[in-house]
Amino acid sequence: MKIKLITIFSILLSFVSFAQEETKEETKEEIQDSNSVENQFDKIYRISTTYQTYKVIDKDKFIQLKKNILDSLKVAKNLIIEKERLLKIERDNIKKTKDLLAKTQLDLETANKKENSISLLGTQLEKKTYNILLWSIIVLSLLALFYFIYKFSKSNVLTREAQNNLLEIEQEFEQHRKKSIEREQKLRRQLQDEINKLRNS
Repeated sequence: MKIKLITIFSILLSFVSFAQEETKEETKEEIQDSNSVENQFDKIYRISTTYQTYKVIDKDKFIQLKKNILDSLKVAKNLIIEKERLLKIERDNIKKTKDLLAKTQLDLETANKKENSISLLGTQLEKKTYNILLWSIIVLSLLALFYFIYKFSKSNVLTREAQNNLLEIEQEFEQHRKKSIEREQKLRRQLQDEINKLRNS
């Protein structure tokens, strides 16, 4: 309950202070409007006396008007100088901002190029080119692998055939050798028989 009361009280207080600020600002504007050069001329015209077709102005009031106008001109001049100074600062800030923007855009372009490219052997390649190159190497490697596997299996088949042929030839040779040994033994026996016959006769 206390918190609600405090909150309501602080809101009311802020409204009151805000209204007072607005009233003060309106009063300042009214004073400034009444002290404007045009109002001062109107006022001096109203309070001055008329002589035939001429207006007679009090010397002190004329001096005061002159002083006020010179003060107003000085204020206006100072205001112009201040605004020119602020304008120069703003122009410098805009130039710096443009330079910073240009540098940022250049950095962004460089970053995008780096992002979209890959360094390969000291050369910057775009990712698309790099991917094409990489997949080309992979495909060529796979084709070479399949080719060597095919050649190896073909060579393996030829080697097995050659081994089988060699085994058959060795078997044939072994049989031929056995037959040759048998024939030679047979011939030796025959020769021995003939020698024996010749000796006996």
